[in-house]
Amino acid sequence: MSDRITLADLRQILVESAGEDDLLLGDIEHTPFAELGYDSLALIETAALIKQRFGVQIADDAIAGLATPAEVLDLVNGTLVEAG
Repeated sequence: MSDRITLADLRQILVESAGEDDLLLGDIEHTPFAELGYDSLALIETAALIKQRFGVQIADDAIAGLATPAEVLDLVNGTLVEAG
């Protein structure tokens, strides 16, 4: 388990969750998930993979409330800091 999730880590998880590789090129940190082609089911799968790899559980309603990759990074890294 890592002590920090990077944008590259999250990008890989997003690709595994929904396979939208082409939409994840470039600076996606502040791009809304809707513009990236990710729906609530893909985000729930993303949360499951984050839990598996980083040990951070994100509730389904919480992940649905996060609009951008930056918000996911902030939540996960904040939780990892608190746990560390």
